[in-house]
Amino acid sequence: MKHSLLAAFLLSAFSSQAAVSEQSEKLANYAVEQYQQAQIHTLENLVSYPTVNKEGLATPDNPDFIGFKSFLKMKAAQFGFDYQDLGYTVLIGMGNQADKVTIVTHGDVQPADASKWQQSPFEMDKTSEPGKLIARGTEDDKGAIATALHAMKAIKDNGITLNNRIELMVYLAEESDWAPLEEFMKTYQQPKYAVTIDASYPVVVAEKGWSLIAPTFSATSAQTGLYVSDLKGGAFVSQIPEDASVLVHNADAATVAKLHDNVAKLKNVKVAMTEQTNGLLVQVKGISAHSSEPEAGENAIAHLAEIFKGIDLENNSDGQAIEFINQLIGLDLYGAQFGEIGYKHDFMGPMTVSPTLLSRDGNEIKLSINMRRPVGKQEAVLKQQINEALSAWQTTNGVTLKDTKVVIGTPMLLDGAPHAEALLDIFKHFTGDKDAGFVSIGGGTNAKLFDNAVSFGPSMPGKKYTGHSEHEFITEEQLALNLKMYTAMMMKLGNM
Repeated sequence: MKHSLLAAFLLSAFSSQAAVSEQSEKLANYAVEQYQQAQIHTLENLVSYPTVNKEGLATPDNPDFIGFKSFLKMKAAQFGFDYQDLGYTVLIGMGNQADKVTIVTHGDVQPADASKWQQSPFEMDKTSEPGKLIARGTEDDKGAIATALHAMKAIKDNGITLNNRIELMVYLAEESDWAPLEEFMKTYQQPKYAVTIDASYPVVVAEKGWSLIAPTFSATSAQTGLYVSDLKGGAFVSQIPEDASVLVHNADAATVAKLHDNVAKLKNVKVAMTEQTNGLLVQVKGISAHSSEPEAGENAIAHLAEIFKGIDLENNSDGQAIEFINQLIGLDLYGAQFGEIGYKHDFMGPMTVSPTLLSRDGNEIKLSINMRRPVGKQEAVLKQQINEALSAWQTTNGVTLKDTKVVIGTPMLLDGAPHAEALLDIFKHFTGDKDAGFVSIGGGTNAKLFDNAVSFGPSMPGKKYTGHSEHEFITEEQLALNLKMYTAMMMKLGNM
């Protein structure tokens, strides 16, 4: 096999350019034949490290990350690759060429609520749903890391020397803190080509900017009339919340009837109303999803607020938060009720606006609203419109917010990346989808920190992205397809 592939490689160097050469096709098939089960085993090891960043503990000092990096170092040595541990970033390389192709991934993951998984989220579940590999990180982003390593190994097996070095970059705080990588990129030599494998296919050339509006409510409760307390919802800012709940106090029969009427109007969520000794507990069960795709989930916080439409609550912190959500967000996904902030771009689509997390500190409640912003509106204009909407809401409701944190992220629209067309051709070849085109996503990857990075997988178009959800998985079939395409990608870009 090695000699035939090498011969095909030498032949292809003198043949006309093709989307996927015969040599790359054979090598992609070789990668799957030799390493499909091995990459599953590698992924099983990777997900066993609960690489969730913890506040107050630096990533390089976190034992889970130390173990994770030790495993990567062992795999690099086993495969014959060079390895650099740079604290927050690991580089695993093949070749010493001056020019390089950087494959960008991340090894940290979002938290997981173990009570919502059939097995531990940090142990690969291969039996609950045959064909699916279920664990935190399988789709975001450890599956891609495992695949990239074995694609590199398949190339090395066959003695193929590329024109460009292949360098796998594994950043360890993508989900929580980009600052260390931004600092690292000041001295990192920009690659000839960069590809993130932390998004979706066919080829992502545009990403919305991760943005945030986070008002804090701080009013005390008189506890004399109809009021709510113990308002809860969400797990982390970048997840559409699956759970939300609140206690209702001093509710008369008419109020309870109105609550039931409002519940009856809701769709696609489950609601439980339970009498407790200290009030009526209202619980909403939605569907979690990545907050870059709010349409893929059912927002429990937004639906909980909807249950109180038309009900006059006491103006304490909990009640204010519910009124804020109802009046400025509702069940809409695009900011239509939030003053003039809503807008859309022809290619990138609309800005999305999702209440994702309620955080309590004593009497104070912070509501995190995650936005995903396309190009098409100046940052200063958007900030002004946000402030105007917040000011108008406070005036109308007689409320003074304690403070509001506003973060406006920068969207990316990359026209004319030199390698984007080549990646699109690879996708078309291996999927048979001849109509595939460039796409935009709501998520934000580290591609923004490179001069010409685009994203290539690992999730397929038309299928729900499960990263950040409480049911994250990747299929064995998808891993095999990814291995083929990533092997062909490295061959193509390695020689461009």
